[in-house]
Amino acid sequence: MKKLAGYREFVGESKVSEIYRKATRLSQLHILHINSTYYGGGVAELLRNMTLLLNEIGIDVGWRAIIGSPDFFRVTKKFHNALQGDGIDLTDMKKEVFEEASEDFASFTHVDHDMVVVHNLQPLPLIGCYRRNQPWVWRCHVDLSDPDEEVWDYLKSFSLAYDQYVFQMDEFAGEGFSDDYKVIRPSIDPLTIKNTELKESTVNKYLDGAEIDRDRPLISQISRFDKWKDPTGVIEVFKRIRDEMDCQLVLIGSMATDDPEGQEVYDRVRREVNGMEDVHIIADAHDIMVNSVQRASDVVLQKSLKEGFALTVSEALWKETPVVGADIGGISTQIVDGENGYLIDPTDYEEVAKKVMDILSDEQLRDEMGKKGRERVRKKFLITRHIEDWLDLWIELLSVCRAF
Repeated sequence: MKKLAGYREFVGESKVSEIYRKATRLSQLHILHINSTYYGGGVAELLRNMTLLLNEIGIDVGWRAIIGSPDFFRVTKKFHNALQGDGIDLTDMKKEVFEEASEDFASFTHVDHDMVVVHNLQPLPLIGCYRRNQPWVWRCHVDLSDPDEEVWDYLKSFSLAYDQYVFQMDEFAGEGFSDDYKVIRPSIDPLTIKNTELKESTVNKYLDGAEIDRDRPLISQISRFDKWKDPTGVIEVFKRIRDEMDCQLVLIGSMATDDPEGQEVYDRVRREVNGMEDVHIIADAHDIMVNSVQRASDVVLQKSLKEGFALTVSEALWKETPVVGADIGGISTQIVDGENGYLIDPTDYEEVAKKVMDILSDEQLRDEMGKKGRERVRKKFLITRHIEDWLDLWIELLSVCRAF
């Protein structure tokens, strides 16, 4: 089992000691996280890493995922897309399917914890299904700055019952919230298989197995198969780069269990690259493969059209690989334009291609950006900072919610 002491080499003895000290104030508490899946996507990965460490430092933290029918996940995906600005026909049937999943979950799942943290919209109605004896926190990982108004008005009726709201960044907070929300940025765990140091021979082994040529420049994007990650747009950018210089593209994608559109996007990507031998598609790759590709890449792309945070940006920067990413959402908090990568308009394929080629053609620039990228992640986006942010919030919230 991982121990917080193992992170001293990254953040120092004093920071580790401070986290242990704060954890002792919460050592008698039982805290519950609820989301919609144990596998696939950034939220599940964050919870998996944090839950283990929080328990190791002495806090009893549990994690549950709401169970829903295929119809439930289809409806919540439509809601998610609507919060990103897509249109939707909000029918009574959709509302019934959405609310029924929380009611069913509550009928066989007890909540007797000292604090409950609900992630994203899928379990949002749960707060109305229990007799509350503790503070409830809504942790929203989605950008609510420009939602479909009808859907947001409906979902807001559930969210306003929560005692505290947490967003990725100030810009994500939608209308209807007071200034009393908190901002907690996600993080990566440098000691997971996905982010730990690898021997060159290990990297070569996994790339050889995927028939990726180490002697040619390598571009990659790692993300879920989701239309908002724009994998087909990445392919269009690659075509422009390939016309100018010899290179390869690797697209690594996963399909979260709470995203019913993933297979459709994957199939579309496969059709787009049919006959393109210098494009490699890897579905549901294990973490060592992701680690190997991020380390071997000369440039990592994150050309999302909408984005919460994009953990893959910090993952690549930690491995000293420059990133060309969309100037949206949490990507713009990780990339300092011109220092550890470039921020771009994801709809401007020519600009994206040019920035990628600028990095590919300049080894010194790649090295400088890589070193600055790792240091930025060390200072701002490691799991130790993330855990301390949550400890601070829980301590503060419990001190003002003595009514429970």
